Amino acid sequence: MKRVSLFVDVQNIYYTTRSAYQCSFDYNRFWRQATAGRQVVQAAAYAIGRDDEKQKQFQNILRGIGFEVKLKPYIQRSDGSSKGDWDVGITLDVIEAAAQTDIIVLASGDGDFDLLLERAHERYGVETEVYGVPALTAASLIKAATRYVPIADQLLLNRKKT
Repeated sequence: MKRVSLFVDVQNIYYTTRSAYQCSFDYNRFWRQATAGRQVVQAAAYAIGRDDEKQKQFQNILRGIGFEVKLKPYIQRSDGSSKGDWDVGITLDVIEAAAQTDIIVLASGDGDFDLLLERAHERYGVETEVYGVPALTAASLIKAATRYVPIADQLLLNRKKT
């Protein structure tokens, strides 16, 4: 049985599924699909921590599925912009996990992770899978992955019928 480690860029997945489909990502179905016939070594979901009851409920759902939820504080800048970026944290965790797993699964469309997946594959020989919204996933990230899984109907909740 192959060992798998899952990493979810929660903000990226939230905004890309909302933008493309006007609905939410099905984390339960994602878990079942990404872990089927595999031994889970690690599973982390990276999110922005806001003092919001709905967000806390969502984070508890993620924990119930099996994810370790990692939170960074939401930062509102004086110019009105906000910050809450997990790229470095995800990168560090993926590189550490690559040494002890067979498959890295990354749910994100962020092209900044292309070099990470290439390096993990080259250095540790791990397979790399990317789950992302087709229209909003960087081509370089898709190319860097061993396997690309488009987020579409079967991985969506409350999909509006068109």
